[in-house]
Amino acid sequence: MNESDISTTSLIQDVVQILQLARQNAYRSVNSEMVIAYWRMGRRIVQEEQHGELKAAYGESILKTLSIALTAELGKGFSYANIRNFRQFYLTYPDESICYAVCSKLSWSHNRLIMRMENSEARAYYLKECAEQMWSTRTLERNINSSYYQRLLSSQTKSDVSIQDHNFDKIFAQDFIKDPYVFEFLNIPQPISALEQDIEKALIGNLQQFLLELGKGFSFVGRQFRISTETSHFYIDLVFYNYLLKCFVLFDLKTGKLTHQDTGQMDMYIRMFDDLKKQEDDNPTIGIILCTDKDETVVKYSILNDSKQLFATKYMLYLPTEEELIAEIEREKRLIEGQLNHRQR
Repeated sequence: MNESDISTTSLIQDVVQILQLARQNAYRSVNSEMVIAYWRMGRRIVQEEQHGELKAAYGESILKTLSIALTAELGKGFSYANIRNFRQFYLTYPDESICYAVCSKLSWSHNRLIMRMENSEARAYYLKECAEQMWSTRTLERNINSSYYQRLLSSQTKSDVSIQDHNFDKIFAQDFIKDPYVFEFLNIPQPISALEQDIEKALIGNLQQFLLELGKGFSFVGRQFRISTETSHFYIDLVFYNYLLKCFVLFDLKTGKLTHQDTGQMDMYIRMFDDLKKQEDDNPTIGIILCTDKDETVVKYSILNDSKQLFATKYMLYLPTEEELIAEIEREKRLIEGQLNHRQR
């Protein structure tokens, strides 16, 4: 290839990149303007409804009339259901600054999923995470269906701490740990008879989804990670590094109920990792035991009760019902409250 060919190739690449960037910016701009337009339409509809004496009946009439008129004038996209969504969008976020500063950064599909949530704090969390982490609508829907926010919140050790109020100058390990974890993306059928190594292999085979479930800041280091002393070799199921916590995170996978041997083993792994692998600017290593069931006696009377580096959480290989998740989250809250009361005595 001569100098002229190289120059032409470079020119083509640069022009393609310029056009692709322009298209992306144009798409984002159009998307942002449409989301704002939908919010403004919702506000105008609500303002009109307030003039009617029989608000419910008058409101329904307005929505139907608008749907027919806009469809005739502008084509598809203005069904009665969509017009109702515009109205609900405004009612959910009556503060104009939220629409312009946050909602407009997301697609209409993202906003439509989030605004259906009744919990205002959960809505604020998902808006923020979607914008910062650039979740796809599929990821957002999966996280909403698996109660991602509620599972993360249930692991907080201080009931007056809200997830979105944290800044990364004061990061707590427990703020990153959910209980339970949900690995339904592995598609392991019930009844579950998979071995630990099979689940471990499946998690690595679905690493992208696994990282999304773990949360912010995780990067994969190794599977069956070997750590050696002068006399012995030990193998840790899964090792990650979290660049927000600035520490290694070790995972030990168990297909049965948590035992005191499991906690003792993970405590040893943590101490070994701190001694042999942790760098001077790293924070202390964190160990997480993933088990299918937690024995509350083991949790209460083992090193788990006092350690700030060792955690045990449940995992589920299927997406539970909303009722099952709520029951599990409430059980975990009671367990955490019991631990706090025990420490305060």
